[in-house]
Amino acid sequence: MSELSNDAFGSMLILDRMNDDTQRDALYPFALDELLCKETGRGGPPLCHIWRHPRSFIIGLRDSRLPGAAEACAWLESMGYATAIRNSGGAAVPLDLGVVNLSLIMPKQGTGDERFRGDFERMYGLIRDALAHTGFAVDKGEITGAYCPGDFDLSIAGQKFCGIAQRRQAHAFVVQAFVIAEGSGPKRAQLVRDFYDRAAQGADAADFPLVEGTSTASLEELTGIGPHAAVNFAEAVKSIIRSRQTAEGVAASAARLTLPGTREVMEMAEHLRQRYTPK
Repeated sequence: MSELSNDAFGSMLILDRMNDDTQRDALYPFALDELLCKETGRGGPPLCHIWRHPRSFIIGLRDSRLPGAAEACAWLESMGYATAIRNSGGAAVPLDLGVVNLSLIMPKQGTGDERFRGDFERMYGLIRDALAHTGFAVDKGEITGAYCPGDFDLSIAGQKFCGIAQRRQAHAFVVQAFVIAEGSGPKRAQLVRDFYDRAAQGADAADFPLVEGTSTASLEELTGIGPHAAVNFAEAVKSIIRSRQTAEGVAASAARLTLPGTREVMEMAEHLRQRYTPK
């Protein structure tokens, strides 16, 4: 029996931005999540925002304080990567069109660590169920040597393909997952290691993860999901959510939906950039 219940997903709407390549700012999707979360906290509907972003490298707040962070970001930008600091938890992750990002945006219904873990469990359940048709078991638990390590690393046969972070506001929250769907997991891991080799010179070893290339793989490498793994995975996620939606819930949510305009999102992206840039 799935852990996902209709009370969690019955009224959830899907915002599919898999093919929205009009915005190049790496902070745009995070700014959109921030605004959508505010709207959900004001009584707007729960949402699943599905997105991907080309050739970007997103670092965490802790990463940004490493001695060589600015130099490492400049190195990435010289190779054509857009860099940004995110306001959700977690460490450095590379994004590209082979990485599917999921944001579950929901109103707060409780407090404390129990609720916090429950929100992460909901994302884990969604991803696990979306991959059930592959026949591969999805495990959770930190994978040694993986980039952006955490208790909710998701893995298959000991190799990480997904990390989960969260952003909590006063009345709503966002649980974000990056899912490495296509391409080479080891090559992405090597890029992250190269970043830390530059950013962490002179830093305490406890301040950054030691990334190993063999720790990470894509769904394309791990399962039989197919050569169009990013699209196939996104479709599977949408199918799971739709199977749990109710007509009444979706209608009520659609009536409450207000999406921010492009200018508003860009203004929020600039606000986040200014707020989280190390002074």
